[in-house]
Amino acid sequence: MTLQQLLYFLAVAETRHFTRAAERTYVAQPSLSKQVRALEDELGAPLFSRARGNVTLTPAGEALLPIARRIVADVDTARLEVAELVGLRRGRVRVGATPSLCVTVFADVLHRFHREYPGIELVVEESGSKDLVRALTHGELDLAVLIAAGEEAALTSVPLLRERLVVASPAGVDLGAEVRLTELRDRPLVMFREGYDLRDTTLQACRAAGFTPVFAAQGGEMDAVLRFVEVGLGVAVVPSLVLAGRPALRGTPLIAPEITRTIALAQRTDVAPTNAARAFRETLLTHLEELHRAGTLPAGVELPGR
Repeated sequence: MTLQQLLYFLAVAETRHFTRAAERTYVAQPSLSKQVRALEDELGAPLFSRARGNVTLTPAGEALLPIARRIVADVDTARLEVAELVGLRRGRVRVGATPSLCVTVFADVLHRFHREYPGIELVVEESGSKDLVRALTHGELDLAVLIAAGEEAALTSVPLLRERLVVASPAGVDLGAEVRLTELRDRPLVMFREGYDLRDTTLQACRAAGFTPVFAAQGGEMDAVLRFVEVGLGVAVVPSLVLAGRPALRGTPLIAPEITRTIALAQRTDVAPTNAARAFRETLLTHLEELHRAGTLPAGVELPGR
């Protein structure tokens, strides 16, 4: 089994087409097919079903897919690590973050890191925490800033921030000093799309309080949800930090129960971070500590244990 064979296998698996896979990897299609067949012969099982031109993964191919992705990602990481022996003048760090973080403090961290290490390429993925966990375990990211949930054996994480969820409403709508969760029973909610962490958190809290919320609109990402609230479609349960710089919105603390969540920095347990990834981690931690000391963390956000 060779690295090139795994690259060809991944190209076919992702395109589901041998000709397009050959174009992606800049090789003649017969040569690619020959290498894939050689890989199948070595493994002793077909990796693709080729019925009537419809290319699909066999069970053996499905089993190999995540392993091949990790191997290719780890080889890429090894190359970067060796290149970094000359210092942090070049390299790459792949980081992920949830949408609520990308539009707030995370953007400032990216700017600071780029200023300090201009030769390091930043590859940023914005996605939900579940997708970021999957990308980390597949070796597609070096680090991810995500919402801490259950323990993931393949990942190591450190808490970064604890944030309070608030009820976002148009600036002209005064909900009072605080909002009890049960008061949302009769208020239309603007809801995030399926699979979004905040959607699950909000629905679980409402059901625990004995009701199912009424939706004014659903299916949005963070920016869309906030805009829908601004124009008066309904209210939304959001992290307090996303309201910074949005004068058209008001955030009212949510109580009974107060809902908080922890933001963590995660990485794979079985792979040592590259020098670039370690530098990004230090930049992030330093930036948050400086905000804390200056008292300029966004409202409703604090460092864990402070």
